[in-house]
Amino acid sequence: MKNSGGEEEEATALSRAAKSTDELYLLRDTYFPQNPIDRIFKLQELSDLILNLLDSVPPEERKSPTQRAVFEYLKGKVLDVYPEYKKEAEDHLSKAVKLNPSFSDAWLCLGNCIWKKGDLSSAKNCLNLALNKGPDKKILCQLSMLKRKMSQGADNQAELVDESIQHAKEAIALDVKDGDSWYNLGNAYLTSFFVTGGLDHSRLSHSLKAYQNAEKDEGIKSNPDFYFNSATANKYLENYERALSGFEAAALKDPGLNAAEEVQKIVNILDKVYNLLRVHVRAKRMASLAASLAAVNLKSPYRTVTIDLLSEGLNRALAVEGKVLFSISSEGVAPLYYLLCDSNQTCFVLSVYGVHQDVIKGGDQLTLLDPCFRDVDFTWKEKHYQFKSIRTDFYEQMLVNGKALTPQQAIRSLIIAQHKP
Repeated sequence: MKNSGGEEEEATALSRAAKSTDELYLLRDTYFPQNPIDRIFKLQELSDLILNLLDSVPPEERKSPTQRAVFEYLKGKVLDVYPEYKKEAEDHLSKAVKLNPSFSDAWLCLGNCIWKKGDLSSAKNCLNLALNKGPDKKILCQLSMLKRKMSQGADNQAELVDESIQHAKEAIALDVKDGDSWYNLGNAYLTSFFVTGGLDHSRLSHSLKAYQNAEKDEGIKSNPDFYFNSATANKYLENYERALSGFEAAALKDPGLNAAEEVQKIVNILDKVYNLLRVHVRAKRMASLAASLAAVNLKSPYRTVTIDLLSEGLNRALAVEGKVLFSISSEGVAPLYYLLCDSNQTCFVLSVYGVHQDVIKGGDQLTLLDPCFRDVDFTWKEKHYQFKSIRTDFYEQMLVNGKALTPQQAIRSLIIAQHKP
């Protein structure tokens, strides 16, 4: 606890309460029982003990403004341990910063508290005031997350997300081994990819690299949200095995997340692809559809190739022609999944973002521009999945029966890694 008032803390009721408050927050961040009510009960039980301990602090231990600031800070922080906003917590934390304006931890906690009631501008002011007391990785991470929250629906959305990335990098510069800071940077880059139009795929690569660096820190492994958000990025990138492992880990650590449902959604899609490729794809129909592929005049610099000539990842200035064999139903809004074949009668899965569901129909000819290719090949729960896959992110990457799509046929796909203060 940073208290720059200059007085040493004694091994007293106040310092014991400070230690117990740290234990309370560790419990909040690491204890996720099967029944969420058990977690609330445990937090309530420990909170009550700390508040009783604080109430027993003798007057001589809270004589000076600095001591009273610590007392008010601890009361406010204990009350703020829950997800919902509590005015009583804000009142105590406000008293703490008035008593000791240099108390950076109190400013940080007050900012988080005010964030919960939706006053993002005031929350930002509190975090900036905390940061003015000196560089701190926790404050920088919170400010980074807050900027992403503020970006949602804002006119200067891209600018705020870039500021979020910058704060995340500043936090890492203070401690290059801190998993929370790397995790925060991964979330910032993931959000940035979508906010800036999704054309800069290096942002996705930066996101995954940051998540991988975060995983080197043993401390991050107690955070179920880390596994959930990194799995979300891997699902989008069609790293299905890593996505499944991540969601499964998140589900084990916090049964209250919908991670188990995410695992099932991915498995359902994979099983449908598996069954279609082995049971329903008929050579005669494929030959007929492949033969019916019409030549499409593409503007420079695009060159038409078959899927076997694609490289792993983004293939700029290339185009793949395919006929839609099947639409593959899924439980999510995005992406939409289809099974196609190219002129070589090679089947592949197409994942489509940014397009309304009624735009693509069975038998349509699709021209896929700048396709993002993956050769999926892995085993999950003793079942082997192997197929070729293309992902398109935006409606401009696709022609349907030789015609470009219109903005009216588009829908925005947006993933923002969430954080609850």
